[in-house]
Amino acid sequence: MKNTKLNIENKKGHALQAYLELPANQKPNHYAIFAHCFTCTSTLSAVKNISRALTTHGFGVIRFDFTGLGKSEGEFAESYFSANVEDLIAVSDYIELHYKAPSLLVGHSLGGAAVISAGAKLNHVKAIATIGAPSNVNHVTHLFSHGFDEVEEKGEAEVNIGGRPFKINKEFVEDFSKSNLPSIVKNLRKPLLVMHSPIDTIVGIKNAEQIYHEAHHPKSFVTLDQADHLLTNSRDSQYAGNVIGTWVKRYFEPQENEMLETNGEQLVGYLNLIEDNFTTSIQTKNHSMIADEPASIGGDDFGPSPYEYLNAGLVACTAMTLKMYAQRKQWDLKEVFVYVTHSRKHSDDLNIETDNPTYLDHISKKLKLVGNLDAKQKERLKEIASKCPVHKTLASEVVFDTIVM
Repeated sequence: MKNTKLNIENKKGHALQAYLELPANQKPNHYAIFAHCFTCTSTLSAVKNISRALTTHGFGVIRFDFTGLGKSEGEFAESYFSANVEDLIAVSDYIELHYKAPSLLVGHSLGGAAVISAGAKLNHVKAIATIGAPSNVNHVTHLFSHGFDEVEEKGEAEVNIGGRPFKINKEFVEDFSKSNLPSIVKNLRKPLLVMHSPIDTIVGIKNAEQIYHEAHHPKSFVTLDQADHLLTNSRDSQYAGNVIGTWVKRYFEPQENEMLETNGEQLVGYLNLIEDNFTTSIQTKNHSMIADEPASIGGDDFGPSPYEYLNAGLVACTAMTLKMYAQRKQWDLKEVFVYVTHSRKHSDDLNIETDNPTYLDHISKKLKLVGNLDAKQKERLKEIASKCPVHKTLASEVVFDTIVM
């Protein structure tokens, strides 16, 4: 998984800092936008965890900072609710122009209210998910109500929210009473997932009930049992991301897997040197994989390395061969673990006598056999492990025939 930093200009000309998280194969099926909670930023651990969980479901996810927050330009006083919605639409326009129109919006806390409002205006958005969202936009005003009198008197005030100072003005305060979220939810007519913790002390569970009540089907509710409002436990945010990724697939057309033509061979590998580093797509007739090099040697580590795939073939073949042999013998073999490591070792270290001492390829294979097996059965299975087809291929001389097409 890789993230790319973006600078997106909003309606007022402010640069919003955003990050685009991509799946391991760098080719998302769909795009999603994540809207963070009130006074939070896109670097909150819950935001990153949910975004990254969604990438495992094939999404490219854009997480960004609202105006005046994080590393986005502008003042916090300009980050009133309708401005948040405008920021979401600006991000959506940018992604539609440079990538593909986002089809999923996800919002946390007040960001949940913002994605409902923005989603109602964006035709290409097919589904919306909220986490700990308030049922009314003005729910957050109690956080800065201690500055209302000063705003009324001086036009602006500095307030303390969550231990941090923020400047607010009259427009900021008044804007929160302009949006009728229940009415927007009632007219939304898009799949909606409402996620909320029953012990949320910041935005009570009653808010989820009200949102769910106003929404039309298809609508879903998932409880985030034992989670706090900010999902500070990473297990809660990872769970939320995976639930969203699974839920939303019901409302999207299944994606056809674009297969490379194998031209009659068993397998094809493809590397685009212009767009990719070492990341190589591998496909058989029915299956696809990604290979890469680790970051330690200049790769992006988006998939197993070539030697890890070599080891994987040996591991799979060994386990399957042991299974078939034990089954034929009717032995009580219940589980097989095969541990393999490839390395280069010197012939002297391997106690191999040769006229020309040199480094040799060395494969270490360890077996863990689970079942009611005696010593003789385990010893025989050890012998059989060396007779699997891939093991025999690696141990024999191989003749290659390479053709440039």
